[in-house]
Amino acid sequence: MAIRDQLPATQGGGSHMSQSPLKLAADAAAPVVFEIPGAEGEFRVQILNEDQEKGVVTTIIHLPPGGRIPAHFHEAGSEMHYVLEGDLTENGESFGPGGFLTFAAGVVHGPHGSEGGARVLTVQQWQSGRGEFDFHPAEEGQGGAAAASTDAAGEGTSGEAAAGASVTDKSAAEAEAERRRGEEKGYG
Repeated sequence: MAIRDQLPATQGGGSHMSQSPLKLAADAAAPVVFEIPGAEGEFRVQILNEDQEKGVVTTIIHLPPGGRIPAHFHEAGSEMHYVLEGDLTENGESFGPGGFLTFAAGVVHGPHGSEGGARVLTVQQWQSGRGEFDFHPAEEGQGGAAAASTDAAGEGTSGEAAAGASVTDKSAAEAEAERRRGEEKGYG
């Protein structure tokens, strides 16, 4: 299902991105229910800015208390999360307000969750070239290790893939994603 099929229509026909500067209070963008494959709980999203042509979106994701998103990866591009309030758990590690996580395309991450609920500023390329939600479930236990993150105190951490893991360090899902990207570029 195309991501735009789940979202309210934009004013002016088609994109939240305009040529003129956009000044918007986050509260002006009403949160809408957003279905995430395999997720537990009712997630909501506020679209702050979207460039449908490039598939890039800036959102505030509302994680419900006890909510969970399974381990997954994205093929189209990178993703970053900045915790505004509440708690965000990434593969068992908890991040509070000011916590930052980023993941390159093809890197398995998650599961994500929240014990008490959270609001998380997210920027990502969330559409494939075909306009579909770029979300690919991965096997449990494969996520988290490849993320680069910063906690609220600014202390950086990085996993094996962020430091340049070899092919043998990659999960099957990551290897498959790389193979598909290579085929799309004519390497396979």
